[in-house]
Amino acid sequence: MTNNTTRTRSGRAAQSALFRWFGRKFVQYTLVLLVALSINFALPRLAPGNAMNYFAGQEINLLSPEQRARLEKELGLDKSVLHQYGDFMSGAFRLDLGSSTKFGKPVTQVLKERMGWTFLLVTPALLISMLLGVVFGAYSAWNRGKRRDIGLLSLMLTLQSLPGFWIGMMFITVFAVQLGWLPSYGAVPLVHGTTGQYVLEIVKRMILPVSTITLATIGSYFLLTRSSMLDTLGQDYIFMAEAKGITKRGLIYRHALRNALLPVYTHITISLGVLVSGAVVVETVFSYPGIGRLLYESVVARDFPTMQGVFLFITVGVIAANLLADLTYPLVDPRARGAKHMEGSV
Repeated sequence: MTNNTTRTRSGRAAQSALFRWFGRKFVQYTLVLLVALSINFALPRLAPGNAMNYFAGQEINLLSPEQRARLEKELGLDKSVLHQYGDFMSGAFRLDLGSSTKFGKPVTQVLKERMGWTFLLVTPALLISMLLGVVFGAYSAWNRGKRRDIGLLSLMLTLQSLPGFWIGMMFITVFAVQLGWLPSYGAVPLVHGTTGQYVLEIVKRMILPVSTITLATIGSYFLLTRSSMLDTLGQDYIFMAEAKGITKRGLIYRHALRNALLPVYTHITISLGVLVSGAVVVETVFSYPGIGRLLYESVVARDFPTMQGVFLFITVGVIAANLLADLTYPLVDPRARGAKHMEGSV
């Protein structure tokens, strides 16, 4: 009876600690989102000049005073700053981000049209760079100090130092211009054939930008995995496993790599949000119609509502990726669950 009562109390204490942890995380990320939204609201109003110039673009100089006043009323700029702030925050939570001055339709609709292309580009690049970076990083750490390690480390450091736009331009010069193997811009062909041909053309137009993002990001996964593996390979349990006669393959993948992947996993989840903003340069180089290209087009056209929408999308992506890392990391590392329980019971 006493044991059952003790287990029940322990379970309730763990559940209570878990709820408190979720509550703190919810408050923390809500505050971060509110601060990001506030900065997004303040940008056009703190910039030099009239906020109308940022929301309406260069065409504002061609409007008559009556048209200017009507547009100012439509944008809500005739209200007090506090009232504008309230309207902006309520609109953001209702996904009402205003209308694009360049495209002439709601910003949310423009984002929906471009969002899929960015995910189609970023997802395979993230998976490929993650897989290759982890495999090569583990292999390099196991062969520390050998020629294979030095060669891989030199290659990855070189790739890490190269800017993404330069890699993309080299790919266009070699594979699109000189060899003529692959298209150099866009996401879809100008002339649509059969469904199979259409899909094939989309894939062909993905190869160069996906390869560019992969080469530009693989170095970070490699270096992090290699560093974490070197630290793990120096642990006592690795020497004990090696003394028991476990094969090299088993030591790397069953013992060392599983523990070395913990910091890599955090980096991967955070990269989910960061890569969306990191694709801006690559999408611009290849004229790929994603979120990054949309940001470039809105900056050139001074389409501030769309710029605000893109910044908000990137901010929410980064916050969601960090939240995903916080929620799923205890599933990967049992020690985090114990630490969380201890934190709640203090």
